[in-house]
Amino acid sequence: MTAPMQAVSAEALKKAEEFVEADEGAANKFKGWLAVAITLAAVLMSAFHLYTAYAIVPTQTLRPVHVGFVLFLSFLVFPVANRYRHRIMWWDLLASAMAIAVVVYLMQGGDDFTDRNTAPLPWDIFFGVALILLIMEAMRRTNGWIMPAITACFILYALLGPQLPAPWTHKGYEVGRLIGILYMTLEGIYGVAVDVSSSLIILFTIFGAFLQYSGAGKFYIDFSFSAMGGKPTGAGRTVVLASFLLGGPSGSGVATTVTLGAVAYPMLAKVGYEKNAAGGLLAAGGLGAIISPPVLGAAAFLIAEFLKISYLNVLLMACIPTLLFYFALFLMVEIDARKYGMGDTVFDQVDSVWVLTRKYWFHFLSLVSIIVFMMVGYSPVLSVFWATVASFVTSFLRRDTSLIPYDLFSGKNSQGQPESIWRKLLQSPFIKAMEGGSISMLNVAATCAGAGIIVGVVGLTGLGLKFSTIVIDYAGGSLLLTAVYTALVVWIVGLAVPVTASYIICAVITAPALIKLGVPDFAAHMFIFYYAVLSEVSPPTALSPFAAAAITGGDPYKTTMQCWKYTVPAFLVPFVFVLDPAGQGLLLMGSMKALMAASWWSIAQVTLTCALGIAALAAGFQGWAWLRTTLAERCMFIVAGFALVYPGAVADLIGIALVSMACGMQYLRMPKTSLT
Repeated sequence: MTAPMQAVSAEALKKAEEFVEADEGAANKFKGWLAVAITLAAVLMSAFHLYTAYAIVPTQTLRPVHVGFVLFLSFLVFPVANRYRHRIMWWDLLASAMAIAVVVYLMQGGDDFTDRNTAPLPWDIFFGVALILLIMEAMRRTNGWIMPAITACFILYALLGPQLPAPWTHKGYEVGRLIGILYMTLEGIYGVAVDVSSSLIILFTIFGAFLQYSGAGKFYIDFSFSAMGGKPTGAGRTVVLASFLLGGPSGSGVATTVTLGAVAYPMLAKVGYEKNAAGGLLAAGGLGAIISPPVLGAAAFLIAEFLKISYLNVLLMACIPTLLFYFALFLMVEIDARKYGMGDTVFDQVDSVWVLTRKYWFHFLSLVSIIVFMMVGYSPVLSVFWATVASFVTSFLRRDTSLIPYDLFSGKNSQGQPESIWRKLLQSPFIKAMEGGSISMLNVAATCAGAGIIVGVVGLTGLGLKFSTIVIDYAGGSLLLTAVYTALVVWIVGLAVPVTASYIICAVITAPALIKLGVPDFAAHMFIFYYAVLSEVSPPTALSPFAAAAITGGDPYKTTMQCWKYTVPAFLVPFVFVLDPAGQGLLLMGSMKALMAASWWSIAQVTLTCALGIAALAAGFQGWAWLRTTLAERCMFIVAGFALVYPGAVADLIGIALVSMACGMQYLRMPKTSLT
């Protein structure tokens, strides 16, 4: 790996890890038999889900058992309050036992349990209320108070319908009827969100853990440093490339930001990035992890389930928008080199690109194997299962990447001292990967269970149709205004809740408004997904920029604004595939559904005008192109960027004309020596 130019302080890394905990929950750290017990429970959870990926397990069994595992571990791994960290209290054990009891009661009820959902028994109501309370407490422990509070508001909305003012009023539902939907059917807690969490999200987190513990993350960073070092833009390009390689398998923006920032910030500082700009670039790279194939964020799996399409189609839909996102970042890096006067900088490298590739080529195989398996006809579940198997098998190609130590049966540790086989196995990367795969997704799974409550209430009360009618009325039937209002609603919801919850809530509430006005369902859901992702870089939950600021020592809010500068150009692209039928082709649905509305040439035209618009916005927001822009040039670039992103021939002509004028003015101001 590239040798660090200056060490990132332990205090800065510790502070950054606090933001990771804010995103993933502040987990307990145990020692002794407690640690072993938690590890074994987490490994059992991962093993169960790997088994269900290959074997046929009824939905009525998989989803409740998944939620039971999640709740059981959440109450043991995450404390009720910080002062109780690193120990298990009696109430934690009681809550964990209750989580098991709820699942056992449901499963022993059989078909009779589901059939009586319209007239539940007193014990049904008791266990249903207990499950809702357990889920809300699990969300509070893993994600904070906001998501439980929002969930409680939806429950009150269902119960108090007649007392609400028009147009929000509805007939209202009793507790029994609500429990019947949320607990006793597959339309509430055990609905779409938990289905995706239990069948896809956890498998992808296990896959990501296998890559992490086999050394793939370290290889991706080393490869990026070796491939991009030496040029004035090498430092920025390294961050962009490494964030894509690291973030693609993980799908976590905050974790990618912290992992990369600990290594890359000293390099950014050396070449001339000021603290806030460096943090903004690191956070922007981490944000790309959520919108980049082959994994994307957890919400991408929900898109496939909501739309009843293949996950491969979702990946294809993300391709061009992702390329445009990273195109914007690369342009920003190019401009940074001029803006900060960066020169060539050579970093010490352990290995060349060729040597690294020759040694660790199989990590690239792991990265693309999911897509390959899906393209040859495997389901997403089987694809990630076999990709995980491939990652496990290929890890044995080198001693330093092996998930199970070569000397497992030697009876000695690495220092030559006696050590039992079982102890060595418990400490092996394989067991850590199996444990990490379950633990790292507890916050997402708890959110999905809570989102199931919201989805159930929305479906029961018809809130989605009410809300869409209200939005369309406010917009006066204008698609542009409806899209703007939808983006604002998604953004505001995203300020308070994680990406996954933001997408689920808005998919059932705001998507109908866009679809009513003629936007295809896939375009509406992708639009909502991209704006839900903005929650990662939006205060007060701007965890990625705040974590980056902790590493760089910059101001958190200035770092957030720098991150917005890097990412906003690319986030205007979703308006293209919502407002313009030709622009919908940007989503490249594998079923060709999106391509029916436009020719390949029109799609290429829209893509090119989007790219030019992004370049113009990059220059405008940075205040640089080839030279520092004047006020007139900057205004031209920004107006041109918005015009090129807005669909329409007239807008495109205006945008091209303004870009040409601004570039011409820059050319005339260039020193004569730079023109020869």
